[in-house]
Amino acid sequence: MPYTKPPRKKGVSIYRPFIFGSVAEHIDPATRPSTINADHTHRWTLYVRPCPPHPDLSYFIKKISFKLHETYTNSLRTIEAPPFEVTETGWGEFEVQIKLYFVPEANEKPQTIWHHLKLHPYGPDAERQRERKEAVISECYEEVVFNEPVEAFYDLLTSSGGGPVGRGKGSKGSKQASMGGKKGAQGERVAELPFDGTYSQKEEGREMDRLRQAIKTVEVMVREERQKLEEREKTLADLRSGDGAAVKAR
Repeated sequence: MPYTKPPRKKGVSIYRPFIFGSVAEHIDPATRPSTINADHTHRWTLYVRPCPPHPDLSYFIKKISFKLHETYTNSLRTIEAPPFEVTETGWGEFEVQIKLYFVPEANEKPQTIWHHLKLHPYGPDAERQRERKEAVISECYEEVVFNEPVEAFYDLLTSSGGGPVGRGKGSKGSKQASMGGKKGAQGERVAELPFDGTYSQKEEGREMDRLRQAIKTVEVMVREERQKLEEREKTLADLRSGDGAAVKAR
């Protein structure tokens, strides 16, 4: 009997938000458990969590894999039930591949996102954070968009999770899950959330202001370096012309 593709909800897109990220804490040498490697400086947790008020992700996510740095034993960690988290210890930062596998009803391919594991604070308050030994939290908001989902999966999403549904024509090849948000260096993600885990347009505006100020600072530095280079080149040219005049005089 020939395979029949399951029917899809034409002209419908439905998305589900979630948060992914990490939290890292410095290990106090005085209270370090003997089971932890002496070179490891931090204990950290990688996670994928639902956005409030949604309490669960497992109704549409079957499992999540976290690809750690190759130096870790069993570097590919697969979590098949909530909480979708991995806790480890270490001393270095690295990029983590996170892959989301959907429930069989979805009939969708896995989707991949990337997260940079942060162990150390950055920014203007970094020094004070180090002194206070505060946890380093790095979170991102993301949305998985199901364009023209299979009807059975659509029923599952709307009955279990409720939430946002949009109607409209999808783009070419849109009959699959895709990650929304602003594109990053690897995968697709949006701007980081503030440390309290609440995303807001106000926080995004502050982040954009910081980025614009950083760009201006870099532009000033580039102009200064270019000016220094031009001065050096002029000095070098003067020296060369002076050497030539001295040779002719001899």
